[in-house]
Amino acid sequence: MAETGIRGKSMKAVATDVAEGYVSMNPLFLKKFDKDMVKELFEHLNKAMTGARTAKIDLTDSASVRNRNMRLQRLHNAIIILRNVAREKRIPI
Repeated sequence: MAETGIRGKSMKAVATDVAEGYVSMNPLFLKKFDKDMVKELFEHLNKAMTGARTAKIDLTDSASVRNRNMRLQRLHNAIIILRNVAREKRIPI
């Protein structure tokens, strides 16, 4: 694809949408991604995961801990799916 994103969004925006739960990552969603888009999305998902891990939260506030853990879970699942799709397409990431 000639685009650098999906639906006019950058890969950074797609990664944040995945983290917030607005976009569900699945193999059908990734089907139209080319090699460069997969690599770029993988980088931004890793950056988003690092940002979510290093974000300061109040550990006594159960709602913020739960939101952080859900964000990390969504990002982790997206990375696993992206790795499997990249392996099937023989894209080294």
